Amino acid sequence: MTDGAQPRATAPRSTYRGRFAPSPTGPLHAGSLLSALGSWLLARSAGGQWLVRIEDVDRTREVAGAAAAQLSALHAFGLHPDAPVVHQSQRGPRYQQALQKLLDAGLAFECHCSRGQLAAVGGIHRRCLARSNRRDPAIRFRVADNSRISFTDRIRGTVQQDVDREVGDFVIRRSDGCWAYQLAVVVDDAAQGITEVVRGADLIGSTARQILLQRGLGLPTPRYAHLPVLLDAAGKKLSKSERAHPLDPSDPVPALRSAWRMLGQDLACLGDAADVETLLDRAVANFEPGRIPAQPARSEPFAASHKR
Repeated sequence: MTDGAQPRATAPRSTYRGRFAPSPTGPLHAGSLLSALGSWLLARSAGGQWLVRIEDVDRTREVAGAAAAQLSALHAFGLHPDAPVVHQSQRGPRYQQALQKLLDAGLAFECHCSRGQLAAVGGIHRRCLARSNRRDPAIRFRVADNSRISFTDRIRGTVQQDVDREVGDFVIRRSDGCWAYQLAVVVDDAAQGITEVVRGADLIGSTARQILLQRGLGLPTPRYAHLPVLLDAAGKKLSKSERAHPLDPSDPVPALRSAWRMLGQDLACLGDAADVETLLDRAVANFEPGRIPAQPARSEPFAASHKR
C-alpha cells in the first residue's frame, strides 16, 4: 500500500472526517483492528472521509518497518484512507509554531523539574520544584486552577476531568526534544480537518488535556467516541499481552468478523461473506453505532489470526 492509496468508497456525502492513527511500535493486532474498523465504519456510515496518520513522533519507541507493515495490513483488510497518509515525524515545524504561540501567550513554560522531584508531590506538577536549571528542560502547558473539562463522548456519555488536580501542568515537548503526543495530535487533527476522533477508550484520559490545548491554540474541538479496549482472558489490555499476535493479512475475514462482533454488531448481518469487499459492504449497510459497547471487549481465539 502506498501513502496515496485510493479509497474504496465514493465521494463523501457529509462533512464527517475521521481518522485512524497508529503508532509504529509493532504490527497491527486484534485491538488495533478493532479501533481501525470502528473508526472506518463510523466514517463510512456517515458518508464521510476516513484518514490514516502514522504517529511516529516518539522515535525512541518506533520499530523499524512497523509503519509500512501497518499500512500494508490495513490495505489487506480493505481499510483504505481517502487522502495520503500523514507521518508526524515530518511535521515538526507545525508543532514548533504551535508551541511558540503557547509560549508567547504565557500558556506554556520551561520546566526543569526532575521525575524524582515530581514523584514527591504525586507526579502532578502545579509549580516548579527545581533548584537549578537543566540543560534541556521540558516544556509544559500551564493548567489554570479549577480547570474542569466536560465533554460528551458518543459511546460513554458525559465525561469530566479536573485537569489541574488530576493531571497538573502537562508536558508538550519532552526534555529529550521529542514532541509530546498531546500537542502533536491536537495540531494534526486541526490541520487535517478532523471532525470526529474515534479511538480506544485507553486514550479517553487524554481528551481533557487536548481540549485545553485546542482552546489555548484557538482550534476547533472535534466530537469524540472512545471504542472498547480489547482485553485478553486475564483482563489485560491486548496490546500489552502475550496474546497480541500480529494479524494475518493473508486471511483477513475471520479477524474482521471478530472485530465486527466485538463492536457489538450482529454477526448474522454479514451472512456468508467470504471476501473482504463483500464483508465490508454488508458491514457498512448494517452498522448500528448505538450497539457499540462502552465496556471492554474480550479477545477471541480467531481474532488474532496470525502466521505460526
